[in-house]
Amino acid sequence: MNATAAKPDTAQRLSRAELRERWRQLADNPVVAAIPCKVELNEKGVIEVSPPTTQHAFIQGFLTRELARQRPEGTTLPECPVETEIGMRVPDVVWASPEFMTQHRAEKQFRAAPDLCIEVLSPTNTRIEMTEKTAAYLAAGAKEVWIVDEDGVPEIHTSAGRVPASTLGFELPHLPAG
Repeated sequence: MNATAAKPDTAQRLSRAELRERWRQLADNPVVAAIPCKVELNEKGVIEVSPPTTQHAFIQGFLTRELARQRPEGTTLPECPVETEIGMRVPDVVWASPEFMTQHRAEKQFRAAPDLCIEVLSPTNTRIEMTEKTAAYLAAGAKEVWIVDEDGVPEIHTSAGRVPASTLGFELPHLPAG
């Protein structure tokens, strides 16, 4: 479970416009920028932070390099904000097709999910949280969502459910010893 850093005045979900405005305020805040963790907003505008680990960063870096190597025509990004029905979420790695980037590149946070959203599991993540994020990324337009454990093997999800291989043409080798 992620730590909660601040609570808004209301227990109701924020509208998309309110969520965008709260995210803009956070992104412009130097105190928030100094937090050495991934920062997300849930659907109620509550800040959630996830402390990183070295293994998490190692897997994130490996995935970023592999996606860029295998599909260089697209754009691979670490930790970019994606607007979803459960708040402003920040996948650990995304891959976006040239078509997606043409349409969304100028956005301060993606208002739709890129083609592939990847979450690298942290010790604080729960199965319920990952199920919610998977559904939210798919509902926001992702073609695939990967949940990657410390062994580096992705659990791949599409709108059809869990699938045995990437429908986007990615093949991941085993993690190098590290």
